[in-house]
Parts: sequence; C-alpha cells; structure tokens
Amino acid sequence: MTTVTRGAVGTAHTRVEGRDKVTGAARYAAEIPFAELAHGWLVLSTVARGRVRSVESDAALAMPGVLAVLHHGNAPRVDTDYVGLMGMSPDPSIALFQQERVAHLGWPVALVVAETSEQAREAAESLVVHYDQEPHDVAFSAERQSEAYALDGHMPGVVEKGDLEDRLAASAVVLDAEYTTPEEYHNPMEPHAATALWEGGRLEVVDSNQGTTWIAGELANLFSLDPASVRVRSEHVGGGFGSKGVRAHQVAAVMAATVLQRPVRVVMTRRQMFSLTGYRSPTAQRVRLGADADGRLRVLEHQSLNQTSSVHEFVEPSAAAGRSMYGAEAHHTASRIVRLDVPTPTWMRAPGEAPGSFALESAFDELAERCGIDPIELRLRNEPEVGPVSGLPFSSRNLAACFQEGARRFGWADRDPRPGVRREGRWLLGTGTAAASFPAGAMPSSAAVTAEADGTFTVRINAADIGTGARTALTVVAADALEVPTDRVRVRIGDSDLGPAMFAGGSMGTRSWAWAVTTAAAELRQSLAPGADIPAEGITVRSNTAEAVGALAQKERHSFGAQFAEVAVDPATGEVRVRRMLGVFAAGRIVNPLTARNQLVGGMIWGISMALHEEAVRDRTSGGLYGADLAGYHVAAHADIPHIEADWVDDPDPDDPVGIKGIGEIGIVGAAAAVANAVWHATGVRHRNLPIRPDRVLMAGGDA
Repeated sequence: MTTVTRGAVGTAHTRVEGRDKVTGAARYAAEIPFAELAHGWLVLSTVARGRVRSVESDAALAMPGVLAVLHHGNAPRVDTDYVGLMGMSPDPSIALFQQERVAHLGWPVALVVAETSEQAREAAESLVVHYDQEPHDVAFSAERQSEAYALDGHMPGVVEKGDLEDRLAASAVVLDAEYTTPEEYHNPMEPHAATALWEGGRLEVVDSNQGTTWIAGELANLFSLDPASVRVRSEHVGGGFGSKGVRAHQVAAVMAATVLQRPVRVVMTRRQMFSLTGYRSPTAQRVRLGADADGRLRVLEHQSLNQTSSVHEFVEPSAAAGRSMYGAEAHHTASRIVRLDVPTPTWMRAPGEAPGSFALESAFDELAERCGIDPIELRLRNEPEVGPVSGLPFSSRNLAACFQEGARRFGWADRDPRPGVRREGRWLLGTGTAAASFPAGAMPSSAAVTAEADGTFTVRINAADIGTGARTALTVVAADALEVPTDRVRVRIGDSDLGPAMFAGGSMGTRSWAWAVTTAAAELRQSLAPGADIPAEGITVRSNTAEAVGALAQKERHSFGAQFAEVAVDPATGEVRVRRMLGVFAAGRIVNPLTARNQLVGGMIWGISMALHEEAVRDRTSGGLYGADLAGYHVAAHADIPHIEADWVDDPDPDDPVGIKGIGEIGIVGAAAAVANAVWHATGVRHRNLPIRPDRVLMAGGDA
C-alpha cells in the first residue's frame, strides 16, 4: 500500500543543495573546467563621450599567450533589430564592438583573449586606444524636469484620475515635498561570468544569470542563430538582484569562441560591474498630498524623475508605488526620464517600489504629523476597497492585519508621538513605520515531471536559484503535489534545454515555476494506475501554464507589509544606529519559512543600507563614479545590523494552486522610509534625501 504524504509546504526545510555549497562541491560559472579554455578580458573606454579613433593592437598581440584582440574593426557582426523577451529592443551596450561610438565612461571598446587570465589582463591593461573626445553631461538633478519625458516601462509611465488642482484647493491639509535617492548598485557576491564554446554545431554558454530562457533567446537573436542551436546553463548563481540578465561578458565570450573556435571565458572585475551590469538610477521625486481634517486623502500626486543613457531608455517607475496603496479623488502619478552620458540603469531589487516607497511613505508620515494623527491610523483610514486606479478587486489585501500585528509586537501603543523627547545618554531615540507593497504576478512556464522506475520523481523546470532557495521550494511543492516525501523528489533547473520558463525576477519566479510543477505533477498522478509497473525510462508528463496564468489579470494582486524601526541618533557626531526592526508581511502562502525569512530579513537589511549608507557619486569631470568598488561604495556591514525580525500573517492567494504571491522584493519596500521616519521621531528633523549620512544629520538645522 502506498503511503500518502502531504504537508511539506509551510514547514521549514534546509536547502537541498546546502551541503554542496558549504563543501565547495557546487561549482559556479567561473569555476567549471573546460579543455583548451582561453580567457577574455574586457577593455573599457577612458572617455565619457566620443569616438574610438584607433586601437593599436599589434603590441598586445605580440605579448605572451595573447590569441586575439577584438574591437569594432574586426569583431563579428550582431543583429539588434528585434524585440526581446522583456518587450524591448536590446541595449546597444551589449552589441559589442559594432561601431566606434562611445556612449559613456566604461563603454566596452575591446576584448583581449589569451591563454591565461593573467596574460589577458596584462595585455588588456597595456592596450592603447585613441579617442576623439566630446563634451559629456552626467549631471542629474531635479532641475532637469524640462528635458524629461514620460516612458512606459513594465507599467504605464503616466496615470491620471480626477481634477488635481480642484481637489488640492478643497483640502484642509496639503503636503508638498521633494525627495531624492542616489545611484545604487547591485553588487552580487559572485561576479558576472560566462564561458562560451561551440560543440557539435551548437553554441553552449555556461553562465551566471537569472534565467537561461532569457539569455539563450537574446543570444540567438543577436547572433542570428536557430534558437534550438543555443544552450545556456546556469546551475548555481551567487546573487543577482536584477543585474544578471544579458550583459557584455556573455556576448564577448560568444564572439571570441566563434573567432577562435575554442572555449572562451570572460569574467567581470568588481570595478567593471559598476559600468556594465546596470544599477538603480538616482531619483528626484515630488509628492503632493491633500487631505481632509480627519486625514482622508483627496489628492495623491507623485512625480518621479530618473536618468537613462543616451543610447537606451530605462525608467525606474517610482511614482507607481502609490497606485495600489492609497485611494484619492484625484490620483496623479508619473515617472519620467532624462537622457545623460551614463550607463543604462536596470532593474534592481524592487524596481520603482523601493525608492518610490521612500518618498511616498515619508510623505505619509509628514501628513500624519500635520494632521495630528497616528501614522498607522492615517494609513488605515486610507485603505481602499478596490484598486485605487484600476478599480479591480484585490485578490487579498491584509495590510491592516500586518500593521495591527506589527504594532502589537513592536510596542507601538506606548510610543510618545512627540519628536526629540526620548533620550538614552548621548543618544536620541525614535521609532518609525511605513507600509510596503509589491505586485504579485506570474508568467507562463513549462515543466516536466517523471515517475522513475525506482519510485522516485524527477522534476525538470528551467528555474533559476539566485540564492533564494528556489530549488528547495520547488522540491517541497512537488512533493506535496505528488503526495510523497521530499527525499523522493529531485529537481533539475538552470538549463535552457529544459524548456521555456520565467526568469528569477519581479518576485514571480517561485510562483510561476511552482504553478507549472503543480500542474504537471497533478496530471502525472492521474495517469499512474495504482500498483502499475513503471518502465525503465520512466513516465513523463509536461505542462505549460500560459492559459491558466492569463486569468490572473482580473484582479489586483500584491504582497503587502508593515515595517517598523527604532533608531538611536548621536547629535554630536551625526551617527545613526538602527537598534531593531520588525517587518510583518502578507505575502501569500509561505512555502518554506526558513528561506522565506531569509529573503525578508535580507530585504530589510538592504533597506537599512539604502537609508544610511548606499550612495554612488558621479564625477562630473570624468563622467565616472568615485570609488567604483566595495571599498568606496558603502553598504551595511555586520556592525550596522541590529536584531531584525520578519514574520507574516496568513494570506494565501485564492487563485494560485499553491497560494503563493511572492517574497523576493517586498522586504526592502518601505524599510528605508521606516528608518527615515524613526530619525525624524528621534530628532525632530525630516530627512528627505538618502542616505542619511552623519554630515547631513549634523548640518540639518531644519528640514534636510
């Protein structure tokens, strides 16, 4: 008799690949050996705008071990006349060496290939490139609004409802404030690395990325290849955060492997990653709120400006943060861009929502102060019954439950609302809160589940585990769907040959993949006759969720959360210390509490880093960044991180087969605002510009 097992989902499971990772058995992209492997080293421009006049490659080619120097005069041609998986044309920065034009400092101008990495680096650093330099402009500021234009990214750029000025005039309380956030960089622990080779007429790329379906498709388009002749593998990934899409290193490796007809590996340095792998754009945001005397909104206006490159458009949709959060009779939001001589920004964990929530949730705190209403109560009074802009019903909306549970656990009821009154020795103490939301979507994916002759099951799905624990989550989901213990399930991921699937991004990965796995597993169970023999090759069922996922558009779907922070501020030194944080989230059914809490706490830590530390500063003279490395770019270290708690309320999505929403990004949303609001409560000074550096605290005689 077969024992039916259920209940793996919702219980803690250590990572199925954990032992391999801690023992070194798990190989990352730059560690996998290949016979006759050559090494490529990218050469980047030293001017911020202009043209390459000449590349003096003869001396480099004569150096020991050097095999080739590729540049715009001799590199293979690529095709950029296509629309890719992300619904847009490719960024010209990945169309390497196609023209002499230089669009920003750090633009790829050559690739040196040699027998060893050391030889390639030495030759690359000695390569002489002559430029015709032109004046450049990298000065981003709020004053550039007149040059800006709206752009639809992965959501509409402009959404307007109601008469803004009329409703402002009718409001008893009006807030009009401006906020800024700086350039921020992903900096995953594992650098971007790829090895390309031709084998049996197929292009194979071993890479570190967030979705092999995505990368394989882009490479097939760029090099005009039959998609079936391209295979991309990415088994273990040491972090991505939005940066590990199609980048210069993969294209360079494919070019060199094609020219030399041998495997070529290209690994980016940490400094190169500051030029070539994207970043979060700086933002300049204006928020206008109008409310009745009791704090009920009449007006919500949120305008955001971000920079993009001169060769490609990318919008950081910060103004979209409020479209799902708060209702108002007049609801106007717009995200605009200005073109500069800088690298193209890209998606970075909680794109739009992270910087947008800082402005919106700080503004709500300011409105609460002006209305004389508790910040949590103000948010609860403005809870919408349906989508404030869309008018669609919510699949579920448990933000109020997050605030109620969080306030109870944080001790919010004992808070004295007056700022600057709590002291502990030299420290001023304060507490703050903020709301969080992030869309909960899903994308079509395919999966195959095989019943093996030995009684085990093999799941094949082209998922990407970028450190989130996706392998483990899918193992758990498959085990429940098959009604077997988890040790009878093997999950294979990270290979484009496994079929099309969603990439790891937008907090949609696990949900999209789990849906496909659940569907295939259910069909397999139905096809297995009790007691029937399984042939040696097994019995396989495949699924595709395209039709089922399409029905999700009938409702608004979001994860929600409530962030709480306590800070201590030293007014003599300007030092800000976060003492404790609590986040309570409504983020669907939690598949694996162990890795889910890790994701949520990681996002909250990033929020602390965003609030107090992270800031990339661009030199207007050179066009580049000051200190483009992890010595010059400050992130929160161990000593900066206090006791952090992350928990959740029951919130399964009724329309998802497992109940999943998404947790990858909600942890960072609102976290910086909670810290900033706590700094105001401690000092009585409002900081509207991130990060809240010690010098800004010291110099803030009024609003900062």
